[in-house]
Amino acid sequence: MALRQIRLFDDPILRKKSKVVEVVDDRIRQILNDMADTMYNAENGAGLAAPQVGILKRLVVIDMGEGLIKLVNPKIIKEEGQQEVLEGCLSIPNTWGKLKRPAKVTVQALNENGEEITLTATGDLAKCFCHEIDHLEGILFTDLVTEYVE
Repeated sequence: MALRQIRLFDDPILRKKSKVVEVVDDRIRQILNDMADTMYNAENGAGLAAPQVGILKRLVVIDMGEGLIKLVNPKIIKEEGQQEVLEGCLSIPNTWGKLKRPAKVTVQALNENGEEITLTATGDLAKCFCHEIDHLEGILFTDLVTEYVE
């Protein structure tokens, strides 16, 4: 188990675009495992993207209580509907805001074995997919907030 330092809002790496992972190997699997350990060790952590631990690779881990999802090179290939959501972020502690997200998304990615997978999600999981994939583009939820909440 290796915990990595979570980068905070003023870190310039959070604003950079992540690079595509060319090969899913043991090194990538180790990074995904470290990211999961880091997420589970953080308070209120439901997802974590590699830039949040200082790695500019297209890697995401998510666990909304239904089990750990590890994604390599995730991309949203379909969006449906709209929902107003409340979001926070491990990289922006103690900040919460309302914003609009798709109600349903379909994500295409590779799993930790390099196999192509397609996942469809609604509600909070759809929100989480959007939030974490935004990190890979250098987008923070605060860029999209319509109203901050105490």
